[in-house]
Amino acid sequence: MKVAVLDINGKDTGRKAELSKDVFAIEPNNHAVYLDVKQYLANQRQGTHKSKERAEITGSTRKIKKQKGTGTARAGSIKSGVFKGGGRMFGPRPRNYGFKLNKNVKRLARKSALSIKANDKSIMVLEDFNFDSPKTKNFVNVLKALEVENKKTLFVLGDSNNNVYLSSRNLKRSEVVTSSELSTYKIMNANKVVLLEGALEGIESNLSK
Repeated sequence: MKVAVLDINGKDTGRKAELSKDVFAIEPNNHAVYLDVKQYLANQRQGTHKSKERAEITGSTRKIKKQKGTGTARAGSIKSGVFKGGGRMFGPRPRNYGFKLNKNVKRLARKSALSIKANDKSIMVLEDFNFDSPKTKNFVNVLKALEVENKKTLFVLGDSNNNVYLSSRNLKRSEVVTSSELSTYKIMNANKVVLLEGALEGIESNLSK
């Protein structure tokens, strides 16, 4: 699969980038994509939620009324969850929402996500570039040149580039990652995936194993 290589002005450089069929043109496995996205979102949860149960409520433990003869349900401690001010029944407890996912499934999910984007013509290849200093305006100009300023865009770099990363950090719709940081969630969450030439080799070597 060949894709035209653009420059930062959105112009065709006349060169073509070869995208591996084993990474960008497989039959997508939707369930693998679902599992990888689910794991990513689960790992974002802190799991620190907590409510007080009856053992943690301050109050008397005496039996509040006699067992029989009141015409109402039997009741023991005032700290019971059925009374106002009592502990919460079956409330949330701190927990870890993460779960294990096989490496091969995660690799398949990323390849499936890239194949979905490639099939939708949502992948662009851009020649490597750099900025002299971090400046949001420079990054905005690149987005405008590529006509993606109003879309959620994921830029994938070959190696970390501090100037490019810091230039994009203030923009809500754009995110810059390296090829090693690429995840299924980030791919699927973007409207456009912009791959720099230097990132292609890293992506294909990581996913072709």
